[in-house]
Amino acid sequence: MSTMRVVVFASQKGGSGKTTLAGHIGVQAELAGAGPVALIDTDPQGSLAKWWNCREAHTPAFIHSVFTNLVHDLDEARAAGFKLVVIDTPPAVTKAISEVVSFADLVVLPTRPSPHDLRAVGPTIDICDARKKPMLFALNAATPRAKITMEAAVALSQHGTVAPVTIYNRTDFAASMIDGRTVMEIEPDGKSAEEIRQLWEYIHQRLMRMDAVSGEAGESVVQAGPLFRSKTAQGRDVPVFGRRAI
Repeated sequence: MSTMRVVVFASQKGGSGKTTLAGHIGVQAELAGAGPVALIDTDPQGSLAKWWNCREAHTPAFIHSVFTNLVHDLDEARAAGFKLVVIDTPPAVTKAISEVVSFADLVVLPTRPSPHDLRAVGPTIDICDARKKPMLFALNAATPRAKITMEAAVALSQHGTVAPVTIYNRTDFAASMIDGRTVMEIEPDGKSAEEIRQLWEYIHQRLMRMDAVSGEAGESVVQAGPLFRSKTAQGRDVPVFGRRAI
């Protein structure tokens, strides 16, 4: 990507897996060479921030931002040379969420293949439509070989694009998040890691098409500037952009 892109993970339904997917996509983008990447957690529960505080790896960076400072912090991230910012949002539909979506180049809607989740996507779709933002459904925490997974994909396709890869429900996702890692870091050759790689590749292709359309594909990549220093929960000194997550 030749300019900074912002991917927002949004869903009205709690438990959709927004935080898990946001963290995994941020890490996979770095592993795939699409960085520097920064994460932002706008959920008051701070689950993504807590996960990041446990990480030993130096990347992705973390920006401790709030709704009122988001435009300023994104401008600083852009000036520092970040190529991708991934934003996690609260499980609610509020004016603040609509404001976050307004900064998105792409909105990813993680959706479990269940009747409750399918019924809950409407308000988030409405926000994307009102803000004229491209959106993408990501089927998450699916049960292998379950009929409802295909039915959910068909139902969602009536409202927008569904990512051509399904993330299946496996315990390695939860296990990896305990100590600030991802499935790609604990079992890089596993099925879960491959699904995340495929999902990121699809998201990346969508973002690259935006660059091509805007005529920016030939611009040179700006390297990230100096970052502030901070420490992980293990006491390791790591680069961090912005304020420390609390």
